[in-house]
Amino acid sequence: MLRRVRDFAEVDGHSVITAKVADNALEMLAVDKEGLDDMDRRILLTIIDKFGGGPIGIETLATAVSEEKSTLEDVYEPFLIQSGFLTRTPRGRMATVLTYEHFGRPFNRKEEAPTLF
Repeated sequence: MLRRVRDFAEVDGHSVITAKVADNALEMLAVDKEGLDDMDRRILLTIIDKFGGGPIGIETLATAVSEEKSTLEDVYEPFLIQSGFLTRTPRGRMATVLTYEHFGRPFNRKEEAPTLF
């Protein structure tokens, strides 16, 4: 992402990437304030809208968003998990409450309590 911002700055003739230059570049790349790009949004909204928030297996998700399983695991998941938008469970990927809030969707799925025994 940083390289893309740098490229936008360079094309616009900026030798220094200021906050304004970065904001403009990210806006042109359709990256929202939480750092989600189009594919991030597609992944999360697919989990919510098509699969009731999850759990959903990685292969099913990859098919649903037309992306390679390895690309989802290596490129998109780490950021989504670290940012708190996605969680991995033994049964599959699940959208978090934060994801529902971000997209203004009601969270009506009952949280599964962790099994402690």
